[in-house]
Amino acid sequence: MKQIEVTILGQSYLLGCPEGGEALLHAAVATVDQEMSAIRDAGKVKARERMAVLAALNLAYRLAERPAPAPSVASRAAPAASEGTPTDGEPSEALIASLIMRVDGILGNDGQLL
Repeated sequence: MKQIEVTILGQSYLLGCPEGGEALLHAAVATVDQEMSAIRDAGKVKARERMAVLAALNLAYRLAERPAPAPSVASRAAPAASEGTPTDGEPSEALIASLIMRVDGILGNDGQLL
């Protein structure tokens, strides 16, 4: 697993990333940074941990609002092969849960996201 340094709200994090997943990780980091920056810029929340929780909830809510994609013929034939990476390119709930656990592990004593 590759280690990639990223920055969210001006703070650097060293994250593990599977080979070939760099672009997806950078896109996810940009989304989280944008969401947390919007919360910070609104001026009502100052604590980084609260910003992270609110950003996670906002992103999870938006994800839950999306209609579930209809399973394709290929995914019905081989469900294990599509686990974590649906054909529409959106992350699965299992992948999101896994990412939240990884972020919680990185935060350590700084607190958990959820």
